[in-house]
Amino acid sequence: MKIDELVPYPKDRIQFKLASYKSVPKVTGCYVLATFENEILYIGLSENLKGRFQQHLDNPVKTSPTKDGKAVWFYFATYDPKNLPHLERTWINQYVALHGR
Repeated sequence: MKIDELVPYPKDRIQFKLASYKSVPKVTGCYVLATFENEILYIGLSENLKGRFQQHLDNPVKTSPTKDGKAVWFYFATYDPKNLPHLERTWINQYVALHGR
């Protein structure tokens, strides 16, 4: 599934690399790790996007290539903390509907 198929679309995007760390806001939101071709690899939520970005960079599972590709992009959408789990579940349900996993 391509990132542009998600509703609502996460408009903010940065490269998933240490040099981009300063560009990630320290806010609540949902995020997606995606390949260079914008294929979704991972969907998550965080009360601190900047901290979560760093955690993923420190995790070899998130930085190593998978059978579906390598994470190159970090898309995110800042969101109301009360509705954050709903947005994450919406994105995951959209992905599962297409891929069954």
